[in-house]
Amino acid sequence: MNRRPIQRIAFAGAVMGAFAFTACAEKQQEAAGTTQDQHEGMDHGNMDHSGMNHGQMTAQEVVETPDYTSVAAPVKAQVAALVDSYLKLKDALVASDSQAAKAAAESVLAAAEKIDLAALEGEQQAFAEDKLEEVRQSASSVAAAGDVSAQRESLELLSEATFSLTKAFGATDQKLYYQHCPMASNNQGAYWLSSSPEIRNPYFGEQMLKCGSTEEVLN
Repeated sequence: MNRRPIQRIAFAGAVMGAFAFTACAEKQQEAAGTTQDQHEGMDHGNMDHSGMNHGQMTAQEVVETPDYTSVAAPVKAQVAALVDSYLKLKDALVASDSQAAKAAAESVLAAAEKIDLAALEGEQQAFAEDKLEEVRQSASSVAAAGDVSAQRESLELLSEATFSLTKAFGATDQKLYYQHCPMASNNQGAYWLSSSPEIRNPYFGEQMLKCGSTEEVLN
């Protein structure tokens, strides 16, 4: 039996995987270099370092939100349920399972509908309405998409909206990681939310499973 074609295919797959990993590493190095340049360009003489935890220099605020953490516990629980559904959707995309992603997106929509906006007032309510509209829009797109590639296109908006709601309302005590892949969205970069510090890339799945970095930590 001639096994050369099989060997060539395996070799080609290994080369493509190595290329993808190298490209991801280079993108992350570029981002790190930009951050370092910005840091070196700061006027450190005018900076107040007294409140800094230098052991956590990588921690930063990527998503700024208002502080609505004083809202009633039921609303927090409702947003936390939304996060749980989102995490199932993210895991389905990591596994490149379009059917599981569709089911999870429908759960996200159901959880979003259960959030009691009437329990909120003024700016709290307006903020929640805005973010929930983004959740509904993106989750509906995932649920309606025919394949995993199309589903992944809506993940960034869903991730940002879910993270913003969770952070603004202090909706959960579990530690959450806002992670970023520099090669997602045609090399524009995109974020996702995870309950684990370990990188499991939902935009590429096994193709580039470990491509990415944690950019913000909640709790």
